[in-house]
Parts: sequence; structure tokens; C-alpha cells
Amino acid sequence: MTKRATMRIFLPHASDHYRTIWIWIIFIVGSGLIAGFSQHWSWAVNFPRDWIVPLRFWISDFMEWLIKDLDFGLFTFKEMTRSIAWLLEWPLAVASGILVTGFSFSSDPTTEAVIPPLPWVALIGVAIILGHWMRNWKLALLVGACMTYLAVFGRWESAMVTLSAILIAVPLGIIGGLLIGILAYRSTTFGRSIEPVLDLMQTTPVFAYLVPVLFLFGFGPVAAMISTMIYATPPMIRVTMLALSRVPTESIEAGLMLGCTRRQLLWKVMVPSASPSLMIGINQVIMLSLNMVIIASMIGAGGLGFDVLSSLKRLAIGSGLEAGIAITLLAVALDRLSQSFATRKPKKQGEGKLRFHRHLIMATALLLGTWIISTYLPFIRTYPESWTITTSGFWEDLVKWINVNYFDQIEAFKNFLLLNILIPVKRFMLATPWIVVVAFVMLLGYRLGGWKLALLTASLALFIAFTGGWKKGMVTVYLCGISVVFASMIGIPIGIWAAHSERGHRIVQACIDTLQTLPSFVYLIPVVMLFRVGDFAAMLAIIAYAIAPAIRYTDHGIRQVPTQLIEAAEIFGCTRWQILRKVKLPVALPEIMLGINQTIMMALSMLVITALVGTRDLGQEVYIALTKADTGRGLVAGISVAAIAIICDRLIKAWVSKRRAKLGLDEN
Repeated sequence: MTKRATMRIFLPHASDHYRTIWIWIIFIVGSGLIAGFSQHWSWAVNFPRDWIVPLRFWISDFMEWLIKDLDFGLFTFKEMTRSIAWLLEWPLAVASGILVTGFSFSSDPTTEAVIPPLPWVALIGVAIILGHWMRNWKLALLVGACMTYLAVFGRWESAMVTLSAILIAVPLGIIGGLLIGILAYRSTTFGRSIEPVLDLMQTTPVFAYLVPVLFLFGFGPVAAMISTMIYATPPMIRVTMLALSRVPTESIEAGLMLGCTRRQLLWKVMVPSASPSLMIGINQVIMLSLNMVIIASMIGAGGLGFDVLSSLKRLAIGSGLEAGIAITLLAVALDRLSQSFATRKPKKQGEGKLRFHRHLIMATALLLGTWIISTYLPFIRTYPESWTITTSGFWEDLVKWINVNYFDQIEAFKNFLLLNILIPVKRFMLATPWIVVVAFVMLLGYRLGGWKLALLTASLALFIAFTGGWKKGMVTVYLCGISVVFASMIGIPIGIWAAHSERGHRIVQACIDTLQTLPSFVYLIPVVMLFRVGDFAAMLAIIAYAIAPAIRYTDHGIRQVPTQLIEAAEIFGCTRWQILRKVKLPVALPEIMLGINQTIMMALSMLVITALVGTRDLGQEVYIALTKADTGRGLVAGISVAAIAIICDRLIKAWVSKRRAKLGLDEN
């Protein structure tokens, strides 16, 4: 941090604020003028239907042609996709047989398995041994406790159905992402061309993946697994590209000096050097795959996702919460194991191999021993139903008690926010002329990033308009915007508190780690039972789901403020409040804005799921398309949501980049 950067903290550029104010003045005045002359400029207020491009119908017709008419001679396109599904069904069946059903070697589904699945006791024991081998007894006990919960609360079989799909989807996603990432690293042209595709894949709502997959691969666990792989692979591609580009040149030069070929240099030098970073991508694939299990249950995945979804349909808050916690604990176990594997320190020569063999022998002995004993003691093989416990009654009684005793207060709070904030903002967004909104995002793009960003933002906004999604797009912006504002108002103060208190930091980190591993559907159940369906319930679910980045980035940003700036402010005689307001927050603001950017991304992803509770936005379009298997409708609505996400992402990142440059945070 330079002296010039220090002065920039205390002397902000007024001209920057004036330019931004002029953009807002143009937006407001333009909206007023067009609304005032709406009789003459009706086309500028409401997007004309005659201008709408029937892209959704073109896509649907193209998909119909692929399935019904495309013939390669030896086989049709439909036969090719069904063959892929058939090939993937084999490893999934093997994993399911080991963990869930066993192997019967008979076509009759009622036939008892000749080889039973692995006993629950054995799997918990193996998880404990694996945790100890990777780190220590603390990890072993944590993983063991997570797995034990699945059995004690009656979620074992559902969890094993989910785990069997994860065990196949994750390795395939990792391999596919690694190979595509390597190709993108080696070919600059391919890498540049794939970037927008990855952006689109990571911002398109998860529901949108299900529609074409359902159409191409049919209904069932394999289709669900394919959608999971598609959703979880992009982070692995990005991490691979980044990790390989950061391999030290000294390592590459040493490999060349030793006479390595191009292939040997890649697999024996670069990939091993990049392995710590690659493990981050593997961890992301695991977490995103678990995040997808509930949504994938809509097309036949089963498992814990189906449990949560069925609980939501029945408004069974206790059952849904237990199933959601089961997914969370399974995610925690897999997350901790993968992170421990990534950060394992190399042992002394021979020590690591000896330790591995010792744990392998213990795991093998446990598997064989429990498998033999389970033939005589059935409770070793299958957790007895009479031993299960549940807290569902407690949670349902708690919600009933709240509704009975605080119904009037809840309704008053809900109606106040609806009548004074939500409905007025919604009406304003719907009444704003579309051409003014397009001009506004274009001016912001030009102001922050030049003509390239201006053309990108305007093109994405026009895509929403020309594909017929403008009205629902504005509802999406309104609901997402309101939710993000409230999430920021709650999350930023919590982040500030956590940054100034070590105890608060630990408490907050534990809470947001839990929030980020809870499945998105879990948030819907309590808000629907307390506030019923509608925009208000959707807003609360979005806030709860998306608040974590606002807290985390605020905490991190304030902690990263250089100490010399704080010391300089103290020398000037600033109070703690002045230091926070005039030094810490201005310096941390770029980091805080990145957190708000992530909050927007999570809010948009959750907004599609809140279509289940009665919202009338683009998310509802995606959900209706899934129920009707309307590929074109689902993809166009999903891409429109992605367009909103990309506009917000590019504008915020451009602002952050300019802000950091003005503060001198990027200077050496």
C-alpha cells in the first residue's frame, strides 16, 4: 500500500459520483418522459409482441427433430443417447448393489439378494478408518458421527442411494473436467471459446439442466446422474485451466531439461505440481453434486433428495429438516475427507506406505468380519427400524405453536413489508419502459468497462426482451433485488461484527458453513408453513439461502485492511467509528461488493426453486417447462436468468476493478 493509496482513502473523487448520479438522472427522467408520452411511444413502454422471436419454439422443434428424425445410418440419435444412458447404468447398478440392494442375479425384483449389500456397521467403520488414515482421530470421529446420524434417524438407505450416484457422477465429472481443462489450457483458441459457455453453464438455473436431459435420456436415476455431472463439471474445468497456468516455470524447465516429451511433461510434472489446486476443483465437484441431488430427484434420482422433495409437498417440516440435515452431514463428511486428502503432508520414506497398508488391512478385516457376522445377526446388516429416532414431531409442534400464538404479529409484519416495499417496487419495475432499462444497463456498462461491456450488457438485456421474457424478467429482478438488499442489510453488519471479534468470527463461520451446506429446498419448508406461499415467503427463503457470502466477504475484506492505514488514522486522532466508516469500509468495499455479487448469484439460483411456492417470474417458466418437458421454454427462460446473472456479475466486477485501481490496492 503506497502513500498515494492512503490519500485516496480520505480524498474520494467527486467526479466519479457525479457521473453515476447523471446516469440515474437520465434513467429517472427518461422513464418519466416515455411514460408521459406512452400513447405515442407505446412500443418503448411495453415490448411489442410482434417483435418477439419464437426462439423457444425453434429449440423445441430442433429437439424433436433430433429425437425423431436424425439418423446416422447405423443408428439414430435417440438410440445413441439411450445407449449412453445404458452404459452409465452399469456402474450405477454396481454401486447401488454394493451399497443398497445387493446382487440377486435374477430378473425378478422380488427375489432376495444372493450377495447382500455392505452392512451399515462396516461402512461406518470404514469411514472412521479412512478419516484416521487421512488425518487424525478428530476427523475419524467427525466422519463416523455424520454417518451414524444417517442410520439413527432412519436415512441410511436413502443416503446410500444418493452416495451410489455420487460415487459414479463425481469421478466422471472430475475426469471430464480435467481433460477439457487440459485441452483449454493447451489451446488458447479453445480456452477463449469455452469461457462464455462456462459462464452460461454456471449461471443457468439448475432446473434448466433437467429439461433437455429428461428429453434426451429419459426419466430415471441415470438421467439424474447425467444432469448432476453436467452441473458439477464447469468448476473442475476452470480450476484445471488456472492450476496448470500457475505451475512454476522452473518445474517445466526442469522437466524439459530431463528430456520429457509433451505428454510426460503434462502428466509427470505439471499435473502433480498442480495437484493441490486441482483438489479444490474436486472438492467443488463433490459439493455441487450433493447440491444437485434434490433437484435431480424430480427426474428419478431418489435418495435423500426425494425425501426432502416429498416432505416439501406434504409440508412436513420435521421430516424435511432431518433429510436436509442428512444431506448436509453427508456433504460435511465428503468435504472434510477430500480436503484432508488434498492437504496431507508427505510422510517419511516407507512410513506412509506402512500406515496405508495397516489401515487397508483393518478396513478389509472389518468388511469381511461384519459381512460374515451379518448372516447370523440381521441388525448388523440393516439398521433396525425400532432403533430409529425422529424429531419431526417436535418441529411440527413448534411451527403450530408459533402459528397459534403469533399469527397476528406474523401477518402484520408480512403485510407491512408487502404493502410498503415489495408491491410498490414490483409495480415500479413492471411500469419502467423496457428501452430505458436497456439504455440504463448499457450506460452503466460503458461507464464501468467501456464499449465492450456496454454492448454485452445491452445484448443480454435485449435477448430477454426479444425472447418474450421481459415482464417475468422484471419480476425476477425485483424479487432478487429486494432479497439481496435485505440480505446485505443483515449480512454486512454481522460480517463487521465478526471481523472485530474472534469469538464472533468463529460463531459466524460455523453458522454460515452450515447454511451453505443445507440443501436449498430445506429453506422453503419453514417459510411456507409460517408465511404460506407467495413473494414474501420466497423472499425470506432467498435471504436465508444467499446471506452467507455477504457475511463471509465482509468479514474477510475488513480483516484484510492494511494495518498501516489503521495506524495512520489513529495518528490523525480518528475514533473507532471514524476508522470503520472512513478507512476500513472504503478499503474493504471492493471485497464486500464481490460478496454481494455472490449473494446475487445465489439469490438467482434460489429464485428458480421458489417457483414451487408461487412466484411468477422466470423461475416459474423453467419449472413449468420441466413439468411439461418443454425444452425450448425451459432453455430460453434459463438462459434469460443467466443473462441477468451475467449482467450483474460483469458490472460489479468492472466496478470492483476500477475501485481497487483508484484506491491503489493493485499497486506494488
